[in-house]
Amino acid sequence: MSDRGQQDALLELLNSTPVVDGAIQDQLADPGTARSWQQTHGGRGTAEENLHLVQARDALQDVVRGSRPVTSLAPLLERVVSRPHLSPMGVSWELDAPAERRMAVDAVMAWNALQETMPGRLRPCANPECRLFLLDRSKTNKARWCSMAVCGNRMKARRHYQRTRGTAAE
Repeated sequence: MSDRGQQDALLELLNSTPVVDGAIQDQLADPGTARSWQQTHGGRGTAEENLHLVQARDALQDVVRGSRPVTSLAPLLERVVSRPHLSPMGVSWELDAPAERRMAVDAVMAWNALQETMPGRLRPCANPECRLFLLDRSKTNKARWCSMAVCGNRMKARRHYQRTRGTAAE
């Protein structure tokens, strides 16, 4: 999978617990939906794989939000080994992870790659009522909302209302 594909898969995983009508929805809670999600993203679709994937998602969400230390990701990488692979193109490194944990490990590695190549660009939406994340690929690195059309518009409208209400009360 390309770097962009890994980034998109990571963002989809992080965004698999949206708020719908005021309640948090877990898109990986239903076994059938989870199996489909896993298979779409290169997984096997087993219940054990989903268990590890949900653990990785929850830990990564907290790490990105800053509510859990990076060291909390360590258990997800236990018994994972990186092995060199020689080819005419040079040396590349391949991860060796238990099959049922491969998707979880890939998610952690995609997060790590983003930390190295695009530090600070993966972040939670600035709307406190939203649980989604965004990956800011803009030149200015100033994106604040998961969606300008939804959260951005709501937050701007809310601020405008507060400003005009504050002016009218004076």
